[in-house]
Amino acid sequence: MLLPYYLGCPSWSENAWRDYLYPPHARPAEFLDLYCQVFNAVEGNTTFYASPAASTVQRWAQTMPQHFRFTAKFPGEISHGGDLREQLTAAETFLQLLTPLGDRVSPLWLQLSKNFTPQRLPELAGFIDSLQRPLAVEVRHGDFFTKGDSERMLNRLLLDRGVERICLDPRALFSCTSTEPSVLHAQSKKPRVPPRPAAFTQCPQVRFIGHPVLEANDPFLEPWAEKIALWIEEGRTPYIFLHTADNLLAAKLAQRFHARLMRRLPGLPALPELYREPAAEQLDLL
Repeated sequence: MLLPYYLGCPSWSENAWRDYLYPPHARPAEFLDLYCQVFNAVEGNTTFYASPAASTVQRWAQTMPQHFRFTAKFPGEISHGGDLREQLTAAETFLQLLTPLGDRVSPLWLQLSKNFTPQRLPELAGFIDSLQRPLAVEVRHGDFFTKGDSERMLNRLLLDRGVERICLDPRALFSCTSTEPSVLHAQSKKPRVPPRPAAFTQCPQVRFIGHPVLEANDPFLEPWAEKIALWIEEGRTPYIFLHTADNLLAAKLAQRFHARLMRRLPGLPALPELYREPAAEQLDLL
């Protein structure tokens, strides 16, 4: 049964997920197929760092079901490479590369740097108007989070063009006082911005950056379960992607979120569970 929303993680290729999600002896080449059996979306983080080979995209297209969604990020050399209007040729080349995935790439994500100021909004407008593709935008400059003129201008620009504003929620991550290197690294990389839930289109977009202790996320997850449920009840199809600092427990956090949403929306189907052979000590008890 298809879910009324899209749920996923930043990637599918975590070896540690063999501890609780994938079969213990699953090969990395099998991870994408296994992931697609549980979740119906994935955040396209990998494309931000480098464009995939054409053969890789073909392999993805052969594995991802038609209902699956891959929110491919424009490579950083496009989103962070100067005037966006001068990146349109590179953007079209990137889109051509992803053609085998068809509608599964929806929406595309444009993650802008903290150096993308309100004064550069005309670039964004020109980029969007030339692209003519389902798009969602993440901003990081502080002026876009003050509820002032800059934020209103951004929101109006996106709303008028049917472009979603990606909501990043890093509060759970920054509530953590751990000295673990993975946490400190994540806190140094993620912007400390207030969440801005937006529904400018039928498909609101949320990125939740979690606490490394799963239970510590619950106070932050509960409002999102309510918000996602309300969007679903309005007839929208929201997307939510859940991270942890090193993403070793990201899939478990996504499962935890879905369990909360099931309590809020009775009748929502459970996520599929992959077959895992019982451990040897369990077999001894049978």
